[in-house]
This record gives sequence, C-alpha cells and structure tokens, in this order.
Amino acid sequence: MTRGNTLVFIIVLMLFAFAVCALVYPLFGREEMRLGLDLQGGIHMVYQADFSEVEPGAESEAINGAIAVIERRINVFGVMEPVIQRQGDDRILVELPGVSEAEEAKALIGQTALIEFREQVVNEDGEVVWIPLTGTIDGQERVLTSNYFNDNTYINQDNLGRLLLVFEWNEEGKELCEQITPRILGQPMGIFLSGEPLLSEDGHPIAPTVNDPLEECNTIEGLSYNDATELSALLNAGRIPLPLTPIYEQTVSPTLGEDFIDMSLKAGIIGIILVMLFMIIYYRLPGLLASIALVFYGAVVLAIFKLIPVTLTLAGIGGFILSIGMAVDANVLIFERMKEEFRMGRTLGAAIEAGFNRAWTAIRDSNVTTLIVCVILIWLGSSIAESAPVTGFAVTLLIGVLVSMFSAIIVTRTLLRLFVHTPLASKMALFSAYRGRKNV
Repeated sequence: MTRGNTLVFIIVLMLFAFAVCALVYPLFGREEMRLGLDLQGGIHMVYQADFSEVEPGAESEAINGAIAVIERRINVFGVMEPVIQRQGDDRILVELPGVSEAEEAKALIGQTALIEFREQVVNEDGEVVWIPLTGTIDGQERVLTSNYFNDNTYINQDNLGRLLLVFEWNEEGKELCEQITPRILGQPMGIFLSGEPLLSEDGHPIAPTVNDPLEECNTIEGLSYNDATELSALLNAGRIPLPLTPIYEQTVSPTLGEDFIDMSLKAGIIGIILVMLFMIIYYRLPGLLASIALVFYGAVVLAIFKLIPVTLTLAGIGGFILSIGMAVDANVLIFERMKEEFRMGRTLGAAIEAGFNRAWTAIRDSNVTTLIVCVILIWLGSSIAESAPVTGFAVTLLIGVLVSMFSAIIVTRTLLRLFVHTPLASKMALFSAYRGRKNV
C-alpha cells in the first residue's frame, strides 16, 4: 500500500469513526435525529404576510422580524425542535412536532400580543364606547400600547395576595403616561388585547380606575395565573411586526408516524441487505468492499442528517434509500469497467485505476444531472405551501448523492488498492464478476 493510499485510508477511518460517534453520542448538542411531522406527529402550517402597512423596501426586514418573534414565542412554550423558516417572499413555514391542537398552535403563533389602553367616551348616538388613549411625542400623536413596554414583564402578588402582571414603561411610554393619566383620574381605563377586552379570571373585562398619575399604569390585576403567564411570555417575546394569515395547515397523528418509522426501518434494512448480498455474490471481493463502503456511506449520511440537522420525513427516507441505490450503481459501472480491463490482460492494479478513471465521467454526468434536479425541487419547494415532502426528498437525495460519489470513487478505490500488493492479487477469480456455470 502506497503512502498516499495509506493517508487516504486513515482519513476514511477517521471520518467513519466520527460519524459513528455522532450517531451514538450527543455531539454539538444534537441528542437525537430530527424527525418530521409525518414520523413524529404535529402540525405543519404556512402563514402569508401582509405588507400593506410596511414601508416599501422594508418587507424582508419585517418578515425576518416576524420569524424571530415566532421563534421566541414557541421556545417559551417548550416546543421541541420547531422548524420556522421563510418560504418565498411573503410566507413563513412553521412545523411544530408534538403539538396536536391546530387552534392552540395558531393562537400561539398568530397572536399579536398588543395591549392597548383605552378610555370611555360618549359618541354622537349617546353610546358609551372605548377609544384609544393617545398622547403626543415630537409632534406626533401616539396610542398608549404595549409597544412602549420593556421586555421584562413578570408576575407578582400584592400584599393581599392578588395576582399582578407587572410591566415597565420605556422612556416614550413614561412620557405618554405622564400626559394621559392626569386627565383620566377617577375614570376606568380599559385594557384591550389585540382589539378585544382583556378579561379577568371571572370573565369580566379588566378596566381599573386610575387613581394615580403614573404608578397605577405599571400593573394589571385580575388575570388568572395561566392567562397572566401566557400574556407575560408573549409580551416578552415581542410583537409580530405585520399581520400573518394562515393559508395552509395539516395535522399528523403521532400513531401514524410510529407506523411509518417501523415500516421505513424494515424496508431500508431489507433493501440494504439484499443489495449487499447481490454485490458480494456477483462481484465477489470487490462486491464485499463495495458493501463495506456502503456501510461507511450510511454512517456518514445519517451523521450529517443528525448534525445539520436535516428534518427526516418519510419522503426524505425515500430519498436516502434511493441514493443508496445510486451509490451501488456507481460501483457497478466501475466493476464492469474493471472486468473489461481484465479481459485485455491488465494486472489488478492497472485494472483498478483504469476502471475507476474510465467510469468516472459516466458517474459524474449521471450524478450531476440528479443534483440539478434536486436543486430545482428545493427551489420550487421553497415557494409552495404543500411542498414540504418534496423538499425533504430533494434535500436527503442531494446529500446522499454527494456522499455516495465520495464513497464510490474514494472509499471503494482505497479499499481495493489495499489488495494490489498482497498474495490475493494473484487470485483473479476473487476480482472477477460471477458469470454462471461454465459448460464442460
């Protein structure tokens, strides 16, 4: 074995060892493979952003801000491994594994969490209505809302044991409060959440009487513990900067996902074993080495899926299994080329090098065309709400094809080179494809 081949062999072993460690141990904080909704169960939703109130040119910043707020809200509520990403120019994809209630999820994501303070007035028809409390800052009229809260809202209790949602005004909020509260002393101040009255634990609207010019504005009392906790979390997570409309949703049962996992594992294991048996029986020692390279390929690809991480769906598993077949296909091309070289009377070493060199162009061209299709599918999937399975298939197939090229060209060749200068090199029957029973 040459020095160069020895170095490549050591690198391959190190890559394989790292891949196995990544699969067995929680490297880089990745404890388990990320499973898609069709395998784990949960909710898949797509939201469309409304840019009508966004300044021209600020659309990208607004939708990225919305994604950041959604991530903070979901993380507050403990949803494990959510997928939140931009889809096209005006859509946001949200996948919540382990969440089964669509309405609960939509309320969690779409809630604007904007608290607005209002006062009572009598309109022209003699009806008592609530209108926003407003003040002036730098010559502009401003509405008193939770936009002027600092992100440090918390829950506390007063001396009588009453639950309080405590918030803190920023400088502009304090200025507005100092203008507004003196003129509504002794009057009720309505508290509205996303345009609806905020209700107390007994179901009545919360409208405390203002008895102090400033201090009474920094607590909200009367909420139940659950409502106060949820509202505090949403306020601290921030306000979504533009309206979001749900345009697609799908709920997947966890039970169905478990069945998919079992069937996928069985299909994958059976398929790999049959492929290995065929390669070993037909191509003999090269087939055995190709099967070893296939084990390397599987470990590396699964490690990449875990570490990136790739959300593994049923369609993604299909892409992975298909890439296994393509990896074997590359080895078949190489071994058939080697067989032709043997017929021309070449030695084992010359046949190996010529076989790989002559097969490379066909392997390259076939894999490049597959990669182009994968890129197109991923690009199309980024703008279609219902295309998550297609995207998962394309991503896993793309990764699998790239690793399979490395496995077939580098790993299999390195393993074959190990036998060039050994006594086995003289036993050509070990390196020749099975041709059936010869006629006597």
